[in-house]
Amino acid sequence: MRNWKPAVGLALLVASGAFAQGRAGRGATADTPPPPRTGILADEKAAVTHHSARIGGEQVNYTATAATYIIRNDEGAPKASIFFVAYTKDGVADPAKRPVSFVYNGGPGSASLFTHMGLGPQRIVLTDDGHGMPAPYSIADNESSFLDASDLVFIDAIGTGFSRPAPGEATAQFYGVVQDAQWFSDFIYQYLTRTSRWASPKFLIGESYGTTRSAQLAQTLQQRHQIYLNGVVLVSSVGFGNWGADDRTRFFLPGFITSAWYHKLLAPDLQKLTIEQIAQVAREFAHGEYAQALEKGDEISPADYQKVVKDLARLTALKPKYIEQTNLRISPQRWFKELLRDKRLTIGRLDARFTGYDVDAAGERVEYDSSEASYEGAYSAMFQDYVRRELKWTSENYYAITGNVRPWDQGTVGAPAEALRSAMTEQGTLKLLVVAGYYDHACPFNGIEQTISHMNLEPAIRKNVSFTYYEAGHMMYVDKKAREKLHKDVDAFINTSYSH
Repeated sequence: MRNWKPAVGLALLVASGAFAQGRAGRGATADTPPPPRTGILADEKAAVTHHSARIGGEQVNYTATAATYIIRNDEGAPKASIFFVAYTKDGVADPAKRPVSFVYNGGPGSASLFTHMGLGPQRIVLTDDGHGMPAPYSIADNESSFLDASDLVFIDAIGTGFSRPAPGEATAQFYGVVQDAQWFSDFIYQYLTRTSRWASPKFLIGESYGTTRSAQLAQTLQQRHQIYLNGVVLVSSVGFGNWGADDRTRFFLPGFITSAWYHKLLAPDLQKLTIEQIAQVAREFAHGEYAQALEKGDEISPADYQKVVKDLARLTALKPKYIEQTNLRISPQRWFKELLRDKRLTIGRLDARFTGYDVDAAGERVEYDSSEASYEGAYSAMFQDYVRRELKWTSENYYAITGNVRPWDQGTVGAPAEALRSAMTEQGTLKLLVVAGYYDHACPFNGIEQTISHMNLEPAIRKNVSFTYYEAGHMMYVDKKAREKLHKDVDAFINTSYSH
C-alpha cells in the first residue's frame, strides 16, 4: 500500500474522513510527489466517439464524450481544468427526461478510472471472483453497467487524473471537504447547462471518500445552484467518526467475523449459517457483549473477561491468548496479518477474500494490500489504453491515478452527515441507497450502518433510505456475481426514484 497508514480514526460521513480511500483504499502519502504539470492550463477540448455494447441483455448504442471544462470562480477567473467522460445513450426520444448520474472515486486523491472501468460500458476483464490476470490485459462489454438506466458522467477531481488547478492557484481552495464539493457543484452546473440536461433526473454515485463528497455535494448543489437530486448511491462508505479506539474496534469487528466465516475458520454451527445470518450474529455480539466489556474497562470481572475472550475467539478464529494480548482490541492492520498467520498468508484490506505473502510470517503489519495488488495493474494499464485508443483522447499531461492532495481540510466533524440529512429533509423525496461489501475492511459495513442510524432522520425521510449488501469487498464490481447484483440493485433504485 506504499506506506499507507489505515484511516481507522477518520470518518467519511461522520467526521469527513479524508484519507479513507486513495481510490478504493489507497491514499496519497506524505511523500507522494505531485504529478508532472505543463505549467499552463489545458484548453477546453472534447473527443466524441460512438460505440455499442451489450448491457442488461440488450444492445445499447451510445456516445462517449471525453472532455475538459475550464471551471471559473464567481468573478469569472479560470481556476481549474476538470476532465470527464460522459456516456449518453443514443436514440432517446427526449434526452432531457433521461436520468444522468455523476460518478467518481474517492481518496481523496483518486482519479475515477476504477469506477469508470468497473461501472462504465466497458470493463476490465478479470477472473469471475475478481482476481487480476497477467498482461496482455483486455476489456469487454460491461453487461452490468448502469448505462441502460442512466447516462453516466465520470469525473476526475481537481489534482487527479487529467484534472488540474490553474498554474499559481493555491491548492487549499480545492483540497477539502467543503471546497471539493463546491468545485464539483460548479462542474455539474456547467455540464447541465452545456448539455441541456437541467430537466433530467439527477443522481450522484460515489465510492469510498466519494460518499463523503456525495453527502456534502447533495447540500452544496441545493444551496449554491438550487439543483435538487433524485438519488444518491453510497458505494463502500466509511461511516464512523473519531470517537476513540474502542468505538472503532466494535465497528470493524462484524467485518472480521464475516471474513473469518468466508475463510471457513469458524465452528461448524457458525459455518452453516448464511452470510446474512453470521453478519447479524456479529452485529449483536459487537454492540452487545463486546461493547459492554469495553465499556467496563479495567473494572470488568475476571469471569466476564474470560467469557468475552472465549466468545471473541470463537467468532473471529483468533487464539484466546492473542486476544488477551491485544486487550480485547483487534486493530485491522494486525488482523490482516494474524488471521491466516499459521498458513503464512495475509488478508486483503479492500477485500478479505484475497490473500498474499510477506517477507516473513512474524511481522505485525502487512507489506501490501493483496486485493488491490491483484487487479490494480490491469485497471491502470487498460484505462490508459482505452481512453486513448477507444475514446480518442490525446493529452501530454500525466494521468495522476493517485494525486497529491495533501493537506486536505477535513472540515467540521459530522458536517457531511448533517449536510446529507439537511438535503434529504429539505427536499423530502431525495432517496439514498447504501451499497456495502461484507469483506471490505477499508470501509466496514457496520460503520455506515451506525452513521445512518444516528443521522436523526424523521421517519418520513428515513423511509427513503435503503441498504444492499454483497459477498465481496470494497470494489464489489470486480466480482461477477456481485457485479450482476449491483446492476440490478442500482438500476432498480434509479428507475424507482423518478417519474417516467
